[in-house]
Amino acid sequence: MKRIFRYFLEGLLYVIPLAVTVYILYKIFVIVDSWLNLPIPGVGFLLTLAGIFIIGFLASNVLTQGLMSLISRMFEKMPFIKLIYTSIKDLISAFVGEKKSFDKPVLVTLTKDGFPKAIGFITKEDLESFGLSDHVAVYLPQSYNFAGNLLIFPTEQVTLLDADSTEVMAFLVSGGVSGK
Repeated sequence: MKRIFRYFLEGLLYVIPLAVTVYILYKIFVIVDSWLNLPIPGVGFLLTLAGIFIIGFLASNVLTQGLMSLISRMFEKMPFIKLIYTSIKDLISAFVGEKKSFDKPVLVTLTKDGFPKAIGFITKEDLESFGLSDHVAVYLPQSYNFAGNLLIFPTEQVTLLDADSTEVMAFLVSGGVSGK
């Protein structure tokens, strides 16, 4: 009986993430298709991907870059919309694009005796504006959450890790069970 229960739990470990992912993708297809009211399933989703590609092209094109920047500045000036827009923009920019923030994984010594340690990402190396010339800002993501803490550490307590930042983030967010 224990073996059957263990097999069931093992099955859940594979089925739940797969089912949730498939369900979310299905919902995206259905929602986008319903907006466009197209008879062929999935065409709306493909058109959305093409639209995102075109907007990315326009944003990086010299001729239309000014227009895209103007639209962005408009959103950044509107009350309430500014909060939502800039928060999402900063979050996305932290992971992709030219201004990646989570590209310097570090090991931080939290106490004078050398233990415990935490893994995080340097987000700002120059804190002179706060009068902390020998400190860095380190973001410590929380596991299974889209939150974290920004802590300030003396430079000597921070060691750069020779690791891929994507793998480090997967390791941290998964509570240490994912990644290499």
